Amino acid sequence: DLQICQHRAPTCCTKKMEESYQAAVRRERTQSIQALNFELKYMIVGHITAFQEAFESLLRFAENRTSSLFETAYRPMAKEAAEPVKELFTDISLYILGTETTVESAVLRFFDSLFPLVYSRLINPGITDLSEDYTECLRLTRQDINPFGRYSKNMVTELSKSLWASRMLSQALNLGIEVINTTEHAALTKECSKALVKMQYCPHCQGLTLIRPCVGYCLNVMRGCLASVSELDAQWREYISTLEYLTNEMAASHDLEIALTGIRNSINEAILHAQLNGPQLSATVDKVCGQPRQQGGNLPSDNIVPVKEATETQAFVMAHASLNNKRREFISYMKRSRTFYASIAERLCDGDLVMRDSSTCWNGEDVV
Repeated sequence: DLQICQHRAPTCCTKKMEESYQAAVRRERTQSIQALNFELKYMIVGHITAFQEAFESLLRFAENRTSSLFETAYRPMAKEAAEPVKELFTDISLYILGTETTVESAVLRFFDSLFPLVYSRLINPGITDLSEDYTECLRLTRQDINPFGRYSKNMVTELSKSLWASRMLSQALNLGIEVINTTEHAALTKECSKALVKMQYCPHCQGLTLIRPCVGYCLNVMRGCLASVSELDAQWREYISTLEYLTNEMAASHDLEIALTGIRNSINEAILHAQLNGPQLSATVDKVCGQPRQQGGNLPSDNIVPVKEATETQAFVMAHASLNNKRREFISYMKRSRTFYASIAERLCDGDLVMRDSSTCWNGEDVV
């Protein structure tokens, strides 16, 4: 009653043993593919972590530099500006991670929050009545009167260019993990299970437990079993090319590090522009939002706790170097994995599975 290991000679197998063999080959194939995938997956996961750590380090450095701008140059508004600055860099971090947000919305939301502070602490430092309604009016007016000139839009443009490649790379790395996980759990067809049993276990039914499959026979069986997986070859090669393009984009003219450290200067220029145009802005705001209560003299700034100016240049240089090295290492490794799916059958038939240095092997029917 054997279905797979039918042979002219007497046999020591039963139908139940054949079923056990089918379960065994399914388990072994999954483990073999997982073992092949492990190194590739380990490299991608490792680089996702390394890239993320480097991104976070650069973001922290840029955030501290931006905070120190307010502490040193714009102390009257430093304490209140801390939250908008923090939100801006949180939004940038979330954007890189692939959340549904845009650089433009993050930057413009920051400038919306900044304008009431610039207006009431720098342009008209005597204002005491910053009610919720008046603050909201200032936020909305910012969108119409554009107090920061071209600097807010320039910041959007610069950051969008550099952060786009980082965001795409982050998503691409996660996609790579998804592809590998999917191929690990690709189900074997019944025909494939039978072919693998015939190749690996049918010799056992003749008592030939030390005989292993011939190389050519193994390749034929594996290629048939993994046809659907090896079809990924063209897409995988294209995927590697895309990773190469994205890592080059990150390191090229739209350099992430330069864009992030440039945020401080962009904000400074924007604030200076608003101060220079203070009288015109005041006239427009008075018409739209009305005149708030004034107090003689400047607001006391004793309650401001100064944050130490960022002295993390060394950390930045290290993060910058680390990111560049990680890019080079990663793309070099990934280029070597270009043929990963094309050669999967060859690698599964390598090693202990087949008989290589002997003239005696199993061809599916007999020992040859």
